[in-house]
Amino acid sequence: MTIRPLDLGRDADRLHAWVTTPRARYWQMEGWSVEQVREAYAQIDARDDHDAWVGEVDGRPTFLVETYDPAGSELADLPEIARGDLGMHVLVAPAEHPVPGTTTEVMRAVMELCVGPLGALRVVVEPDVRNDAIHAKNALAGIRVQRAVPLAGKTALLGVVAAHEYRTSELGRRTLLAHLRPDVAERAHRHVAAKALGELTHEHLITSEMEADGRYVVTTPSGARWSFAATRHALEHWRVDPASVEHDSGPVDAQLLLSQLAPVLGIPEHLRSVYLEEIASTIASLCHKWTHQRRTSAELVDADFQDVEQAMSEGHPAFVANNGRIGFGVLDHARYAPESGAPVRLEWLAARRSLTHLALGGDLTEERLYREELGEGVIEGFRAHLTALGEDPDDYVWLPVHPWQMEHKIAVTFAPDLARRDLVHLGAGEQHYRAQQSIRTFYPMERESRYVKTACAIQNMGFLRGLSPAYMRVTPAINEWVLDTLDGDPVLTSCGFTVLPEVASIGYTGDAYHQLGTRTAHTKMVAALWRDHPAPLLAPGERLATLAGTLHRDRDGVSLLGEWIRASTVDPEQWVRALLRAYVRPVVHCLRVHRMAFMPHSENLVLVLGPDHVPARAIMKDIGEEVAYLGSGPLPEDVERVRMADDVELTAQSFFTDVMDGVLRYVAEILADDGLLAGDDFWALVRACVAETVRDGGPVAADLALDRATFAHSCLNRLQLRNTLQMVDLSDQASSLTYVGELVNPIADA
Repeated sequence: MTIRPLDLGRDADRLHAWVTTPRARYWQMEGWSVEQVREAYAQIDARDDHDAWVGEVDGRPTFLVETYDPAGSELADLPEIARGDLGMHVLVAPAEHPVPGTTTEVMRAVMELCVGPLGALRVVVEPDVRNDAIHAKNALAGIRVQRAVPLAGKTALLGVVAAHEYRTSELGRRTLLAHLRPDVAERAHRHVAAKALGELTHEHLITSEMEADGRYVVTTPSGARWSFAATRHALEHWRVDPASVEHDSGPVDAQLLLSQLAPVLGIPEHLRSVYLEEIASTIASLCHKWTHQRRTSAELVDADFQDVEQAMSEGHPAFVANNGRIGFGVLDHARYAPESGAPVRLEWLAARRSLTHLALGGDLTEERLYREELGEGVIEGFRAHLTALGEDPDDYVWLPVHPWQMEHKIAVTFAPDLARRDLVHLGAGEQHYRAQQSIRTFYPMERESRYVKTACAIQNMGFLRGLSPAYMRVTPAINEWVLDTLDGDPVLTSCGFTVLPEVASIGYTGDAYHQLGTRTAHTKMVAALWRDHPAPLLAPGERLATLAGTLHRDRDGVSLLGEWIRASTVDPEQWVRALLRAYVRPVVHCLRVHRMAFMPHSENLVLVLGPDHVPARAIMKDIGEEVAYLGSGPLPEDVERVRMADDVELTAQSFFTDVMDGVLRYVAEILADDGLLAGDDFWALVRACVAETVRDGGPVAADLALDRATFAHSCLNRLQLRNTLQMVDLSDQASSLTYVGELVNPIADA
């Protein structure tokens, strides 16, 4: 089946025959002439918010589809209508020889059009109450009837289905694996193989030799040859062209490449299959994104914060296996993965107060936190539920839980806690969220309440994604210390740098696993934190966008960075200067003056773009788990956890690893390969920004010498390959790092 736009030049007579038959009586066009039908659909064609389509089966026109924005229709004033809704009508033409199942497959194809290329968050229908046939098909697609509504010429049954609900419906389940097609998988294999060849060469795990024709070759221990074309950039960065990758003995297979390279990658034998599983999951994720995510970089230029977040197709830019998500099933992916864009309602537990630690920052109170996050009605419902069980509601606090965690871990791994009612399941809250790229962090959809970060015990990129109650206990205190330390700093104020504070945290420790006295994955399964919403920090006309957007290329290879620059009012050099002032300047200043290191990779930093699409400033987030203090000054007792060694070299290295090698080398590649700004010119701008920051920041105890000739090369894939289950000891991260040689510093003092 294929669906194409209606062409009145060739479809008018056929369309007239379809809509005037008795079968189409609910379309209210019986007795219309060809010209009347043509005129009606010409008016639809002229509108931006209404489209008509013709579906073909084996090349034969078979069905009619209309899609429309309900906000421009009779439905506009109904309280059930929301932003992101798409209205839909479908009509299957009479067939001389009907084929059983055709109408069901048509419905599937139409729903795929709506939630796929057309990007509907929800599909809305309003068929005549008497149209039993379409009601049955709607039910197959998971469409839930809301109520009967009077419309022009009919009484309609208003029905709604969210995209993720369709995916898990009887009809949608048939398409859960639709993205795993040979053509899409081939592209994904090439993409991952290209990343592997580039990043593993960058980390000196493999050697790429240039041949006479200008192509590069990697020879595996078994003698297999992999060849490719690449552009090379500063910091020994390789951008391998996925389309150029060739294997001497068969199709390009990323798992085969890494399997053949396994003897030289340092993966323990018992973990090699685990790593290959993460590679398979990364390939599956790419296939899903490229099949269902069709928003181009040009379309993302004016998109809102969460739409940009949803569109990101890459995980951490350096890691080859960056979308592992081991533990997520295909239905979980449809429900909870950030790229699905599905609205999620968090589950809530009542956790016995005496066994749970709730930490609050500033003047935030428990009563205010829950009132703002849940609402009085939900809280009263929770209290009534506990009372009905014979429990005193005042003996409990409320703890948000990822729905996956509730189903797969809490209900089983913590069954004894639930049975003795130290934990009580309360059900889902009313607020809807959408998952961010970190998988376990949720962004509120309906109102400007707080982010919620939850534990989610899936294996992803070298870690089981839990949350430690011990870590969460001091999170608000750490955030307050950061805010107090940076408050009033004139350099940070001048570039508008702010921190998004984590204002509350909660962790349950009444389980048997905590009684063992050893920190394990099991002691990181029932905890959460709340982070302030960034919207109140915006001025009129400003928008939020993840820093990851500067590294994003859409499915056709077009960079969002390039589209932002082209849409702006400035040239590439001015745009980059603004980016560096918003991002690099505050990070360097905090290291030099405050000896405070953030983890400023592309997911942890939010850019604020002005109305002219130029970076205005930056907001740092994910503070409690990531910030480090590398000085010798006194710290509050609750903040001592963030102290690392008083080491000038380690302080400087955090900039070289996390900013230079972790972000800027990719920005430089995109600018150069897209013909926007040459590599030398880009690094000259970085050098100038760092020098200006050093000059403006005044004297410090020790110079970090960020303009030195070389710096130690910290290798991230080597960490993951060494232990795919836990690549870093979070209690002593510095000693976990792996260095191989030196990188020539592109901002060295000439």
